[in-house]
Amino acid sequence: MMNNDAETDDVSVPDFNLWTEKYRPKNLSEIVGQSIIVSRLQAFIVKGLPHMLFAGPPGCGKTTAALALAHELYGSNRHANFLELNASDERGIDVVRHKIKDFARTRPIAADYKIVCLDEADSLTNDAQHALRRTMERYSESTRFILIANYSSKILEPIQSRCAVFRFKQLTEQDSMGFLKRIVAAEKLDIDEQALNAILHLSEGDMRRAVNILQSAATAPKITEKTVYDMAAAAHPHLVNNMLVQALKGMFPAARELLAQMLRDGIAGEDIIKEIAKQVHLLDISDAQKVPLIEKVGEYEFRIACGGTPQIQIEAFLAQLSATK
Repeated sequence: MMNNDAETDDVSVPDFNLWTEKYRPKNLSEIVGQSIIVSRLQAFIVKGLPHMLFAGPPGCGKTTAALALAHELYGSNRHANFLELNASDERGIDVVRHKIKDFARTRPIAADYKIVCLDEADSLTNDAQHALRRTMERYSESTRFILIANYSSKILEPIQSRCAVFRFKQLTEQDSMGFLKRIVAAEKLDIDEQALNAILHLSEGDMRRAVNILQSAATAPKITEKTVYDMAAAAHPHLVNNMLVQALKGMFPAARELLAQMLRDGIAGEDIIKEIAKQVHLLDISDAQKVPLIEKVGEYEFRIACGGTPQIQIEAFLAQLSATK
């Protein structure tokens, strides 16, 4: 009879945790790329929190900062004193009237005040925002609000005026690379520098997206640049650049075949046109020649967004490039 316990001991159990959560900074001091904001938040912990608005691009640390702040303020009482809601899921006035108000009206546990964190607050309807403003005023003695938004302009001015506004900046490549390398070392991944650069290129400063791409690519024994683009089903910059160069030389059939190859590989037309927009800036042509190309890229991207067939639209763009030869 087999020894099941011994057999189990020999088998390594895979880690199914999301790395975005596994490696999310737990304390404010661990957050990268936002040193000024971190120092201001640490000062507020000592002096007391106002209502706050965290604004900035995706994946730059807004939600992480709110969670780290709650962790440092409340410790083991965090779940009793901290309510996190995603306004893109619950964006109507009812969530303000019921969930938020019910939480805000109860007394905090072993703390001076509670915190309500509304992620993607720019998705709230105008009615919900007006109701939220009244709730912020009514329960200001016992509850603080942290509103997280990509676009602060979508938050009503009366709410903004009641908040300390923190504008998070997009992470630099240096900050992103350092964070990724810490994960690579912790997970003992076999990855080359070109692959890490590819992840940074695809993530465009979004740290959450970068970590997700890295975790997807980690299923391969050796992570290369090709592995990253294959896993992300993204357009390879060199391939897109070559397609544009062929079109500019008047070689439309060759450019069209490269486009067809990318589409056969499962790359979305929307992703191809976005990569075209990046590669136009890198073409070995004058700025005067780039200007009309950028305008055309915008036009064809808009057509695709409005429902145009990506292959037809991008082929038409390539045909226009070839005709200028």
